[in-house]
Amino acid sequence: MIRYIAQRLLAAIPVLVGILFVTFALARLLPSDPCRAALGERATDTLCDAFIVRNGLDKPIPVQFAIYARDILRGDLGNSFRYGRPVSDLLVERLPVTIELALAALVIATIFGVLLGTISAVRRNSAVDVGTMLFANAGVSMPVFWLGLMLAYVFALLLKGTPFWLPPSGRNSPGLIIPSLIEAWHLNVQSGTAPYALLTFISNMHLVSSLLTGNWKAFGDTVQHLLLPALALATIPMALIARMTRSSLLDVLGLDYIRTARAKGLTERTIVLRHGMRNAMIPVVTIVGLSLGGLLGGAVLTETIFNLSGVGRTLFDAIQARDYTIVQAFTLIIAIIYVVVNLFVDILYVILDPRVRLS
Repeated sequence: MIRYIAQRLLAAIPVLVGILFVTFALARLLPSDPCRAALGERATDTLCDAFIVRNGLDKPIPVQFAIYARDILRGDLGNSFRYGRPVSDLLVERLPVTIELALAALVIATIFGVLLGTISAVRRNSAVDVGTMLFANAGVSMPVFWLGLMLAYVFALLLKGTPFWLPPSGRNSPGLIIPSLIEAWHLNVQSGTAPYALLTFISNMHLVSSLLTGNWKAFGDTVQHLLLPALALATIPMALIARMTRSSLLDVLGLDYIRTARAKGLTERTIVLRHGMRNAMIPVVTIVGLSLGGLLGGAVLTETIFNLSGVGRTLFDAIQARDYTIVQAFTLIIAIIYVVVNLFVDILYVILDPRVRLS
């Protein structure tokens, strides 16, 4: 297993290098000048000439890529043109928002998707089956931007003043301060070090931070603000998981060993949960793994609608501002997450089905 993991990680290196180079080249082929996009009306020829020289944009693209690849190997993701800050600081600040949102959406999508798909497969061709599949088809068909606005309209406006009211935007209520783990635990950690960055990264995941510090008020407030964007983001993957679970489970329930289990007198619940679900979950796990990568990279609309400063919104703003360093770094991080998730999915295949052998 360890050898297989090492081989997969080594095979992922050319993929990551290729993704980085393509992103690097495409970013520089975009029309417009990054200096004028960043400075706007304040941009002059003198300022832009200095800007281009300072950021090395006057060099050929292969030379720029070689310099950037060298900096990546040293752990330096560069500085943002727009914000004038290291991109690593922006990642520590904004990646936790997207991770928290994506994981919450994935949990909702997986639980309800598998549940609805299982019920639909067990009660095939019944009214429950038809209703579930209609719901799944509607979920796939609804755009995230429309669904997000409708959820905000219903829960924030129509249900205002009721126990079902939910906040339409933001991560927390105004005035609520969630202290970092360093402050809450009174740690003496030097700024700029790896432990400081790691603790800051975890602190920016408000659900995890409030749990670790026992701040239940902040935890409840964070959950309340996270529900609407997570529901909006989870709808499409939930529908896909439900349809895949139903299809896969129906195939498994028609196999010979399932008929043998029924002939032995096992209860239907035991047959479905112990004998059917384990084999049926292999394609479902694939969908879940791909959905996680898609949620991390495709939360632009959700973060914009619900006013969340995460990776998606930051990446969208960086593309508009021609901020190459942010686009390159965030794309690389998302690609690494994809590789890690795919590796984890392959490992789960062996756990779910012993017949799968890794060479």
